Amino acid sequence: MNTHMADFTQDPDRQDAERALEILRDWAERATAEEITDLDPAVARLLPQGGGNTGPVLSRRYPAEFSVDDAYKATLPDLQNGPESLIKGAKRQIAHVGISNFRLPIRFHRREGVDLALDTSVVGTVSLDAAKKGINMSRIMRSFYASAERTFSFEVIEDALERYKCDLDSFDARIMMRFSFPMRVASLRSGLQGYQYYDMALEVVDHGVHGALKVMHLDYVYSSTCPCSLELSEHARSSRGQLATPHSQRSVARLSLVVEPETQCLWFEDLVEMCRRAVPTETQVMVKREDEQAFAELNAANPIFVEDAARLFAEQLEMDPRVGDFRVVASHQESLHSHDAVSVLVEGETFAGQSLEPHLFESMFHRG
Repeated sequence: MNTHMADFTQDPDRQDAERALEILRDWAERATAEEITDLDPAVARLLPQGGGNTGPVLSRRYPAEFSVDDAYKATLPDLQNGPESLIKGAKRQIAHVGISNFRLPIRFHRREGVDLALDTSVVGTVSLDAAKKGINMSRIMRSFYASAERTFSFEVIEDALERYKCDLDSFDARIMMRFSFPMRVASLRSGLQGYQYYDMALEVVDHGVHGALKVMHLDYVYSSTCPCSLELSEHARSSRGQLATPHSQRSVARLSLVVEPETQCLWFEDLVEMCRRAVPTETQVMVKREDEQAFAELNAANPIFVEDAARLFAEQLEMDPRVGDFRVVASHQESLHSHDAVSVLVEGETFAGQSLEPHLFESMFHRG
């Protein structure tokens, strides 16, 4: 018997397409969803409404081979840059919108001239006009990464700020970088040394009119011995021969200050040393018995109330021409009371405010 093969080189006509469609539908009605998906998810659209497999069947396999070109990217939806009609709520300007706790390693200058790489948490925000729906958050990170390989300083932060102000079409912006800065500290008498870590932050605020405002923050941890408790303890010793000890506690001062432009560099180490001159009873890293005794003597020589601490820190800041407006927040986390003693001292308009952040003092708890 002679078998004649169809000539498949000719272009299929409508009848050919109808026959093929009938065969495909017949197969799809008996096939499972997985079989249809494996062949082509589009086959599910050929099934009649109410059939065995209704609705689109989506692929469950990750398309590793799929690549994106400019034409495809142009079709992607972008709700954040959508029209004003998509805005929800009040059409008001937003002072700050952006990202918080974006982490990456950053290199910092040290006073001794050796750079130091530190794990850094970044807050980056811009203002948002009332008529704009939102911003693309990833642009902030991309702008920051463009400068992250350089040794960081206030100037490099300003470069990143200017870049993402342009990218996001905003009139002002802010970057804050938080990190723990290590300094090697000697014990009081034993000669041992260890690393003290200082929670610090650099902040640049750019309003585009008066230039960038550069701010430095530092948490300084120290011991505070109560002057009243010290006198009462000495009274018990001298008048009644009664052993008594004054109460002291771990305390934290948060210094925030504007770095004056066109002055010499204010190093991190300089700010720490200002704090040590103001309140020398910094908590210790490496301690032997002779160091512990020395620390007790140092506390007895420098008893301070929380009011004293704020004024002592302010005195040091006032004397340095590199420091402009500042704020000192001190928290003595009492061992006598079940509450803390706190004080706030402000110089200049930058940090002036009638209201305090609800959790300001709670945030000053030193975790060690």
